[in-house]
Amino acid sequence: MSALPNGTGWYQLGAEKTFELLAADNTGLTSSEAKARLERYGYNELKFKKRSPLVRFLLQFHNPLIYVLLVAGTITGILSLGGEDMVGDTVVIFGVVILNVIIGFVQEGKGEAAIEALQRMMVPESTVLRDGKKQVIPARELVPGDVILLEGGDKVPADLRLFSVKNLHMDEAALTGESVPVTKVDSPIARPNLPPGDQRCMAFSGTFATQGRGTGIVVATGEHSEFGRIAKLMKETHKITTPLMRKIAAFTRFLIFAVLALAAVNFILAVIFKYDLVYSFLASVSLAVAAIPEMLPVIVAAILALAAVAMAKRNALIRRLPAAETLGCATVICSDKTGTLTKNQMTVVYIYSGGKHYKVSGVGYEPRGEFILGNRGINPTQQDQELLKTLRAGYLCNNAALTEDKAEYSIVGDPTEGALVVSATKAGIAKKPPRLDEIPFESEQQYMATLYEEQGGNVIYVKGSPERVLRMCHHQLIDGSIEPLRSEEILARADEMAGDALRVLGMAYKTVPKEKKLLYSDDMRELVFLGLQGMIDPPREESIEAVKKCKRAGIRPVMITGDHVQTAKAIAQQLGIGGSGDKVLNGEELSRMSDEELYEVVDRVSVYARVAPEHKLRIVKQLQRRGHIAAVTGDGVNDAPALKAADIGIAMGITGTEVSKEASDMVLADDNFASIVGAVEEGRHVWKNLQKAILYTLPTNGGQALLVIGAILAAPFITLFALRLPLEPIQILWVNLFDSVFLTLPLMMEPKEKGLLESPPRSPKEKIANRLFFTRVGLVSLVMAATGFIVYWIYGHLAISGGVNELALTRAQSAAFISVVLVHVGFIVTARSITESAFTFNPFSNKWVLWGIAITITTNLLIVYVPFLNTVFRTAPFPTEWWPLIILALLPGFLVVELEKFLKKQFKRG
Repeated sequence: MSALPNGTGWYQLGAEKTFELLAADNTGLTSSEAKARLERYGYNELKFKKRSPLVRFLLQFHNPLIYVLLVAGTITGILSLGGEDMVGDTVVIFGVVILNVIIGFVQEGKGEAAIEALQRMMVPESTVLRDGKKQVIPARELVPGDVILLEGGDKVPADLRLFSVKNLHMDEAALTGESVPVTKVDSPIARPNLPPGDQRCMAFSGTFATQGRGTGIVVATGEHSEFGRIAKLMKETHKITTPLMRKIAAFTRFLIFAVLALAAVNFILAVIFKYDLVYSFLASVSLAVAAIPEMLPVIVAAILALAAVAMAKRNALIRRLPAAETLGCATVICSDKTGTLTKNQMTVVYIYSGGKHYKVSGVGYEPRGEFILGNRGINPTQQDQELLKTLRAGYLCNNAALTEDKAEYSIVGDPTEGALVVSATKAGIAKKPPRLDEIPFESEQQYMATLYEEQGGNVIYVKGSPERVLRMCHHQLIDGSIEPLRSEEILARADEMAGDALRVLGMAYKTVPKEKKLLYSDDMRELVFLGLQGMIDPPREESIEAVKKCKRAGIRPVMITGDHVQTAKAIAQQLGIGGSGDKVLNGEELSRMSDEELYEVVDRVSVYARVAPEHKLRIVKQLQRRGHIAAVTGDGVNDAPALKAADIGIAMGITGTEVSKEASDMVLADDNFASIVGAVEEGRHVWKNLQKAILYTLPTNGGQALLVIGAILAAPFITLFALRLPLEPIQILWVNLFDSVFLTLPLMMEPKEKGLLESPPRSPKEKIANRLFFTRVGLVSLVMAATGFIVYWIYGHLAISGGVNELALTRAQSAAFISVVLVHVGFIVTARSITESAFTFNPFSNKWVLWGIAITITTNLLIVYVPFLNTVFRTAPFPTEWWPLIILALLPGFLVVELEKFLKKQFKRG
């Protein structure tokens, strides 16, 4: 066998040249030839090496924060064995590690499922010619040169060059995403660099025949087939880390450095001040435990999980939790046209009949809409009869049916014929007389004809391409009269409609004697032309508004479709995507462009048409090179590599293949572009709540860490701090954990702020540890540490004034413990908004925060006043007269943040 000439596709070669290169003929291979080729080319299957669950599980420990938690947990565990009371710390730290590893393992396991789904799409058996006979063999044993026989309903087992077809239509939706069956031919196509959707003399593995018959020769199997190329792209495409995960990774590195630096400084100072080495080490470990936000990973996971629930209510199903936030910072959304921006329901929108132009309103298969002549709605039954007859011809020369189920309409049959049924139903046409005969549509003849028994004689109805129908006509119906045919005028109208990307069909009729019961091609002459019906898969009404919202939100919508350039351009203009003069790039042009050339234009092109799988992937990668956060939609197998490479891949829930869903981060339950925009709003809301949670949580750790290090620094000068730290390690751990659950988590339930879609996406380079972070965390940490420090000093000083009183010291610690908790309570009231004052929003709008405050105060009072809990938490009841001062601890956390917000607004105005 000879190799395929460089730069040439099989679709460009004639049948004889194809047979010559494959050293085969139309009678098929012999068994011995097939066996030899099987040894050379291998089995017709996709190979995929899957990582073991153990390897995937162990990889989850590859995380800086996990390393630190493991070290901290190990040290506290060793100290617990040595008699130190740090068992609780150890259990919690290792519990958090295990929880995070399990979450990561479950999420990562979904990543390899896409190629497995691709493998399941391979055909188990196929009909071939072997040894000159028709045989059914396992599809995995097919080799290049095998001759395959296809009939309606058959799935294609390998890539074929068709050399004989009879009315063969292929459903290539699984491969290209386009739902309308493609008419196949057997003649070569000379144009180079055609995407699979335009290679009409090819049949691709995984697609299937909807009608007709065909014979083809296998030109590619397994990993060399179109499916194989997609699988290879999938294996070579690595799922990128989401912006949130990158931010958290950078933030984690910063935290690790800060915590270790604090602990080291604390240990060095303790040694300098002549503390016992063991005590210095324990204090430094306590400081590290206090400063590490052990619950931060759990808080992040919980926020993302709640966001996933909220998005599901808006028809966006999250498959990978970080995607819940990623969509909020998307700067570009690359969307399919068919079924996402449009309904994937062909709709008649324009009719030309009797020399008049009618518009038809309504979108999709729901039979509701108006017929508009000029600027006014009209009743078709009261117009000249040619409009009604045009609609009736489309209704009767038709094999589709309109069905309704719970107010949802659908079409059984061809979508184009369905559009004609719906347009007629809008005019009240619902009854069909008895059908006598039919000439079915075939691509070679370009028309369909039916014969019906009508009152006053039988009638032939014909529909087809305008040019073909006009060749059969001598007259046309105008104002109820049969007039000479104005074919040039009709063709001009047809060209105008086609220029608007409408699929145009001509309608004609002919009355015949009642004795005529059968139809023949010779009957297709001297017909009366009725009119033209122009149809398109129009934009969803909600998609037009969603595109406007995208633009207001600073997100650029980009259409990437397998449809024709003219159709893509027309739909884009109706949606408001790009400008009227903007260039549309097609698949052939993309194939000729280098990555650098595409990089130069990718920010200026908003519409791509007739794209192949690698084109979509290249577009996404160049957008990412430009610094964009790219959301990409897809439903076909061909979309899987781009979905995997995107910052967030969005698969279609209704029309999407299993492969595309497995490669995605999110699935749209309703296949609606508007649902993506709704999910963007939820994603931005997630980031706001996540920011609030981090800005609230970190001062807890920072304040307690400063309290510990401050006490150690003060110990040489103040005897009280040399005796005990203001808080015990168990109290520090309790505040960290309890606060995270009952005060931080309620922040996730904050209502959405107004105007989330009125501002541009935040910069992907924005860090969690920014100026606001350092200011807010620094201020609150200082006032929290100062409050605990002062309360402990005031009441602890009294405890040692007449000699060391251990109970009095415990009471002072308990007072400091409650004061630190109250600083948190005051802080949470204003932490509900990052920039707005607490006096500007309804204090009762988040009942979860109110419940959290009530539970926090009640629980911590029990810790101080219940004897059993006194033993566990090393607390003791303190005198009632201490309360007036301690209650004032509610104010510092609240007032310092309110003052910071006020000053920022004042400086901003200035």
